[in-house]
Amino acid sequence: MAKWWVSEMEKRVAAECLHLHGGYGYMEEYEIARRYRDIPVASIYAGTTEVMKNIIAKQLDL
Repeated sequence: MAKWWVSEMEKRVAAECLHLHGGYGYMEEYEIARRYRDIPVASIYAGTTEVMKNIIAKQLDL
């Protein structure tokens, strides 16, 4: 559950940071561009978000 929550929160925070940086957020000179690009890998790394939701649902008997 924590892995799913953290990966979703990570996406939200990165998107918000990208908006705060404006156009600079898309320039490779800034670290936020790399972070925003690399974050989707976290949700795939140990299983996609949809797979994690299925596992959580099974554990909760839903």
